[in-house]
Amino acid sequence: MDVVVAGQLARDLVLRVDALPGAGAAADVRERREVLGGKGANCAVAAARLGARVGLLAVAGSDEVADGLLAQAAADGVDTRHVVRRPGAATGLVVEVLEDDGRWRYLQHLPAAVLLTPEDVAPAEPALAAARAVVLQAQQPGAALRRCARAAGTDALVVLDGAPEPDARTALLAAVDVLRADPAEAALLLDADLATDDVGRVLAAAHRLLDAGPSIVVLGVEGAGNVAAWADGELFVPFDDTPVVDTTGGGDTLTAALTVALLDGDDPGRALRWAVEATADTVSRAGGRPALGGR
Repeated sequence: MDVVVAGQLARDLVLRVDALPGAGAAADVRERREVLGGKGANCAVAAARLGARVGLLAVAGSDEVADGLLAQAAADGVDTRHVVRRPGAATGLVVEVLEDDGRWRYLQHLPAAVLLTPEDVAPAEPALAAARAVVLQAQQPGAALRRCARAAGTDALVVLDGAPEPDARTALLAAVDVLRADPAEAALLLDADLATDDVGRVLAAAHRLLDAGPSIVVLGVEGAGNVAAWADGELFVPFDDTPVVDTTGGGDTLTAALTVALLDGDDPGRALRWAVEATADTVSRAGGRPALGGR
């Protein structure tokens, strides 16, 4: 496989409403979608649709819901042989209530039983060692992510998406080649408020994170775009004028596209530009599932 993604698999239920009702009131749902979701699955699907051969390392329950989701993943071109089926566990569920103005709220049931453990990673280690890139979704427990990073091949591109648990941050940042984080995640990593549209301030933060180990750092700039920093360069790529319907899955697509572009030999600046274009496709529709084509 070109890419193995270690992350969440879940059932996504997307409900579109004109506006949220108040307590004790009701609102009509104008659109309802039930799809394969979770940050790991979203990233894997995006990478597959961009032409990569992708495997997913995740945990699903032993229920019929998981049967349907795994069938959908296979139809999307994602290899699911390393998705663990946890006996007695209910597959993760994320309910998104999306208002017409693009504001969303999540209700999620992602219990510990559907999170990766180091023991879950062990059977997938040969696949991790053989992959050209390993993507680590930081919402998973740090011990499992560290084992994934250790299993990656010496020449593999290791990508970390988000802010890991505090006790795993130092080790993971030292072990990865690429870090991508949104403003809230970057603030956790640096213990600083980065909810700002000040591009220079976010670029400075990205350069500080380079000192922790990654070779490339990509950070979101609140309401403005994304920056990338690397040893001998930096770049800001603003959002384009694509109408935003739902930001769900945008970061997952950005990570997937960035990974694919770097595997294709793009320099960090070109990779970021293309990743931002791919992200625009995802946020132009509800539910976080991109309709991407190859490069």
